[in-house]
Amino acid sequence: MELFKVNRGLTYVNSPYVEENEFLRMPAENTPLPLYESNRDKLPKPIWEGHKNAVKCYDYAWKIAFDNLRTPNAEAGFVSNFIDTAFNGFLFMWDSSFIVLFGKYGSRIFDFQKTLDNFYSHQHRDGFICREICESENGEQFSRFDPSGTGFNIMPWSEWESYLQTGDKERISKIFAPLLAYHLWLKEHHTWRDGTYFSTGLGCGMDNQFRQQKLSEFVCSHGHMVWMDTCAQQALSADIIVKMAKILGRENLPEIKELEEESVFLKNFINEKLWCEKDAYYYDMFRDGSLNGMKTIGAYWALLAGIVPAERLDRFVAHLDNPDEFKRPNRVPSLAASDKNYSKVGDYWNGSVWAPTNYMVLKGLDKHGYNRLAYEIACDNLKNVVEVYEKTGTLWENYSPESAERGSCSREKFVGWSGLFPISIMFEYVFGIRPEASKNTIVWYVNRTERHGIERYPFKGEAIDLVCAERKTAEEKPIITVNSPIPIRIELHWGDGKTELIEA
Repeated sequence: MELFKVNRGLTYVNSPYVEENEFLRMPAENTPLPLYESNRDKLPKPIWEGHKNAVKCYDYAWKIAFDNLRTPNAEAGFVSNFIDTAFNGFLFMWDSSFIVLFGKYGSRIFDFQKTLDNFYSHQHRDGFICREICESENGEQFSRFDPSGTGFNIMPWSEWESYLQTGDKERISKIFAPLLAYHLWLKEHHTWRDGTYFSTGLGCGMDNQFRQQKLSEFVCSHGHMVWMDTCAQQALSADIIVKMAKILGRENLPEIKELEEESVFLKNFINEKLWCEKDAYYYDMFRDGSLNGMKTIGAYWALLAGIVPAERLDRFVAHLDNPDEFKRPNRVPSLAASDKNYSKVGDYWNGSVWAPTNYMVLKGLDKHGYNRLAYEIACDNLKNVVEVYEKTGTLWENYSPESAERGSCSREKFVGWSGLFPISIMFEYVFGIRPEASKNTIVWYVNRTERHGIERYPFKGEAIDLVCAERKTAEEKPIITVNSPIPIRIELHWGDGKTELIEA
């Protein structure tokens, strides 16, 4: 495919927030890349009695991740060292946004979050950022107004998750303007006249799902459809940018008021127009106003974005625990097993199990207190991924929903976002350790009974040891050991709703 060459002389409506974007004027970083072998003892160390193979899989994920580190090519417009998407010589917006969500655990060695700097450095004068940027020369995979040219917009969420780990307000101050400009560009150019959003198969990331009406070109066309996941992601983006504005004291900007209003509108529209009461599910809307009836995992962005009303939560979440839909031997498939297009071998986004969407589902469940279900799904994920690792010696782009096998059309050594499984999903949902740096708190849901924990856990720039002793039952109060160079709080949860706040 011929690259779209960026022509800065094209007609633009300049964004004042792009003028604030300091990444556009940033010189290329020249810091040498760290090597895995000389830094492995600085990485977080999982402690998990009786689970040596899971720890081996964890170590392997970091080794491949470090193999994929790259220095920036200034001629290509890159400014920061980064981790490659490991796909085709292009840096992908949504892959990178997920990759840094496990990269945050290696931040004491390499600042994975700065991978996203290279998207901000490619921002156009009106706020547009292409979703695929070339690493070797100054070019982009898509033109500015191609319906597939950008998306989906989860960089604000990815940055916010990093902030929860680091509490780094300086980073928030740098990324605020480019994120706001990009959101406003999408609001101007990727909406229908009523303010709802469109995307495409490529733009939403789930390339080959047959979400559109029959005979539509489903990969690159928007199909004049209201895309449920894109609307939910924009509501999530708006909410997070508003929170960033409040941290920076910029909440009185007129554009922030605009985003607050948009978030309310999108949430109301999704609940009033895209919800099917009979099915208890959110669907895309066809151009004629009917719903497509396809249970795609993309609907669960509504959970993470806080869109689902309390009275609907249990019914909506229940699909994840239904063996006829999403509770398959390896869950969560990207498409419900009840759908006619579901593939038992995965067929990419027609049933395969993917790290990024599973991580999104777990975060959504966590947000609404479904911690037990999140734990069960995470344990299932990790068990299957480790079993495939034992058989094949590698991590894969996606996995089969019906057995411990790689998915069809799946790339190997994919770290890549599949590093989420043995790193973030193990830490946050199998071990149950989640950071809240702004509150100087680590929340720990202790579900395991064997000895487990993390040494050299990164929190607010420090390395902390967190280890739970072996217990006889899940109801027994955990005995934890915390070694921290700074005062922190541990919000401990165990058993049937037991909680204790520990000052450490």
